[in-house]
Amino acid sequence: MLDRITFDPKIMGGRACIRGMRITVAHVVNMVANGMAAEEILGDYPDLEPEDIRQALKYAAFMTRDEVYPLSATR
Repeated sequence: MLDRITFDPKIMGGRACIRGMRITVAHVVNMVANGMAAEEILGDYPDLEPEDIRQALKYAAFMTRDEVYPLSATR
């Protein structure tokens, strides 16, 4: 369950955020992707918790899942 990922049109234009804060999931995922350790992120953003980072990554994985649909032989 992704109970820490919130959407509010009044916060960051409705983008996926962490617990209603002005910290977007995209920003958290970008920090991880660029090599920042969770401890470093938490140090830079003291309002974040370890579970926030985990859920941001889970959300990103969910949003980028690949679904392959085989071509129909009858087109």
